[in-house]
Amino acid sequence: MRHWWVNQNQTHKVELAGGFLWSPKTARGGRSHHFYDTMKEVAAGDLIFSFYDTFIQAVGVAQGPASTAPKPEFGTAGDPWDSSGWLVEVDYWHLPVPFRPREYMQLLAPLLPDKYSPLRANGDGLQGVYLTEISSGMSSALALAGGIELDVILQALVPTPSIDESAREEPEVPSSQDPKSVRGAVEREQLTLARRGQGVFKYNVRLIESHCRLTGVTDHRHLRASHIKPWRVATDAEKVDGANGLLLSPHVDHLFDRGLISFRQDGQVLQSPLLPQDVMNRWHLDSVRSAGAFNADQDSYLEYHRDAVLRQA
Repeated sequence: MRHWWVNQNQTHKVELAGGFLWSPKTARGGRSHHFYDTMKEVAAGDLIFSFYDTFIQAVGVAQGPASTAPKPEFGTAGDPWDSSGWLVEVDYWHLPVPFRPREYMQLLAPLLPDKYSPLRANGDGLQGVYLTEISSGMSSALALAGGIELDVILQALVPTPSIDESAREEPEVPSSQDPKSVRGAVEREQLTLARRGQGVFKYNVRLIESHCRLTGVTDHRHLRASHIKPWRVATDAEKVDGANGLLLSPHVDHLFDRGLISFRQDGQVLQSPLLPQDVMNRWHLDSVRSAGAFNADQDSYLEYHRDAVLRQA
C-alpha cells in the first residue's frame, strides 16, 4: 500500500461527491507534469488524504488504477485542462472534524518529502501540487493529528471489484477507414468506458443520485449506473450526461433496462403488463409506491423511457 496527498482546492466538490480523482494527462503544450504522472502509479487499496481550504477534510481508499476518462464538469476551474485525462475511483470517508496540518507542523515537518512535498515547512500549501506521495510515517502522523483510525477506514473502504458491465450490449465502433464515421480513438474509448459504467458517466450520475430509488442501497459499489435513454439511441452528449442515468441495484437495473418498469416525474413506479407480479413480490418491490421526485432534466429522459422503452405488450 502506498500513501498519497491530494490538493483539491479547485475540484473537491465534484471529486468528493463523485468519488474519484481526475487530472489532465499533461500540462499545457503537452509537457509532462509530475503531479499528473503520479495518477498512473496509484493502485487499488492505496490511501489518499484529501486537502482543501487549508484542512485535511477526508481520507479515501483507491478502488483501482487510473483509466482514461473525459473531463468532468468542473465549471470554470477546468477550463485550462484538456478534455481527456486520468481518473482514479476513490471511496472517501469525510472527517467529522477536519484539521489544519499547519497546526501540527512540529510533528509533520520532519516527515515532509525532500522532493515534491505537499506543504512548505511552515504548513502553507504549495500551488501546482495535485497528487503527491507521502511516507507511511507521515500518513501515521496525519492520522494521529486528526484522530483518524486508519485500520478501520481501510477495512471499511476495501476495494470491491466493480460489477461486470462487459456482458451488456456494446456499441459498434465505426470503421477507422470511413472518414465520415471517424470520431477519434480517444472519443470512442471515452464512450465505451462510459457505457460500461467505468467512465465519467457513472460519476456524473452520482453527482445527482445518491442511492437506488427502489431499494435504498447507498453503497455505489453495489449499484449500477443505468442509462435512462438507451445508449443505442443517445447522442454522444447524452451518453455521458448525469441526468440520463440512475443508480440502481442490479435486479432493479435488470427490470428498468428491459422496459419492465419505469417512473413518472413525481416518482410513481410504472409496471409493464409483461412483468409478472410474482417477481415484484419476491424481490420485495411491490410495496414501493414512489421512488421520489425527479428533476426536469431527468424527466426529459424518463419521458423517452416511458414512451419508447417501457413495454406495453
